[in-house]
Amino acid sequence: MDARAEISPRNFPEKLIWHSLVGTYGFYAIGGLYVVAPVIAWILLFYLGKKLWEQTDQTPEEERISIPLGVWVWVMAMLVMELALVMGHLDYNLGLPATIKSSIGWAKGWALMAIFPLIGCLPIRPQLIYRAACIVCYHTVLLAPIFILAQKLHLPQTLYVSPLRLVGGPGDEFFSFNLYELEPDSGAPRWRLFTPWAPAVGFVANIYFFFALQEKEKKWRWFGITGSILMCLMSKSRLALLCLPVVACATSLFSNLSQPVLLILMGFGSTFAGFVAPAIVDGISVFWDKFKSARAASSRVRGVLGNIALSRWEREAPVWGHGVVEKGPHVVEFMPIGSHHSWYGLLFVKGIVGLLALAVPMLWSFIDLLVKAQNSAVARVGLSMVLILFLYTFGENLEILAYLFWPALVIMGMAFKEKIPSRGLLS
Repeated sequence: MDARAEISPRNFPEKLIWHSLVGTYGFYAIGGLYVVAPVIAWILLFYLGKKLWEQTDQTPEEERISIPLGVWVWVMAMLVMELALVMGHLDYNLGLPATIKSSIGWAKGWALMAIFPLIGCLPIRPQLIYRAACIVCYHTVLLAPIFILAQKLHLPQTLYVSPLRLVGGPGDEFFSFNLYELEPDSGAPRWRLFTPWAPAVGFVANIYFFFALQEKEKKWRWFGITGSILMCLMSKSRLALLCLPVVACATSLFSNLSQPVLLILMGFGSTFAGFVAPAIVDGISVFWDKFKSARAASSRVRGVLGNIALSRWEREAPVWGHGVVEKGPHVVEFMPIGSHHSWYGLLFVKGIVGLLALAVPMLWSFIDLLVKAQNSAVARVGLSMVLILFLYTFGENLEILAYLFWPALVIMGMAFKEKIPSRGLLS
């Protein structure tokens, strides 16, 4: 089954993105996945700069590169993120070496949130990314029995840590080859596949699911859908299983706001909801309690981490934050303060400035793509990506996983280039 017989890269950016994606498991096997994304990001950023420098009035229209306002919003926001980082280091006198080290971390994390939307402005076909994601899902379907069998045979959870760990990174889990993991409280198995922890698999799976829905070739579409759902199930992530249907319904609703029939149904629905509001509120409360109790220990740790981050942010560093993460107390199993939650993490490390540096571009992206999604398939996928990223801000620190969800950022960059409907949103 040769995907390249139907879709193959045509230019340098497409070749780099294609091979980086379809080689996901290969890069994971050598511990290089964490390195690949920043490398291709900065290579393609310089390539973009070169193309813009060479662009003239004589450049053919189909080859011209333009950067839409939505992308510039992300660029400015991530530069503000670096400013907050530097100011936090200065406030706490952390020293120049620590500032340089943290800035390198920014270049491999938050900076990617701006660079990959910029890369989306290059001549890259979204269908190429959709197909590559489906191939990764296909590889998952083929390899999943091996990972599952490894747990059944009680093989070691971690086979090895790659020597590439020497390049530096958040921890060994980003460079290790892990077959499975066991829940500390229940001993139940779950799988992280090519990601550093199991919930991150569900994160990537949600992104690939919506890519797969856009795949035109039936066999690859079904491999993509099957593989992404399988990843969600293997991760045993509550957020992953919740995110997928929520985003699917929300995207369908938001991308059809210009349809009169939908507006009429929404009017009736809101009226009906007013009568049953108490029951709806009670139902949501019961659901949320069950959602948290599904993994009570994890929910407790997350809650305490959040409370510590909020308390210390408000008392100690409200504007610029503390500059760096800090090891938490025993009650949170020594996990870093502000981890498992992008908003708490930003408040603690980068203060209110850092939080706004993420909130503003996310809100802008939602509004921009909401309008464009009324008549653009790419914008609808981009809107799904924004919704997924937003939901996962409550369960992950985005910057540390940007090396995994970067294809979503490229699609968002493509979506920002789409035209606004001439008739407007609700006309």
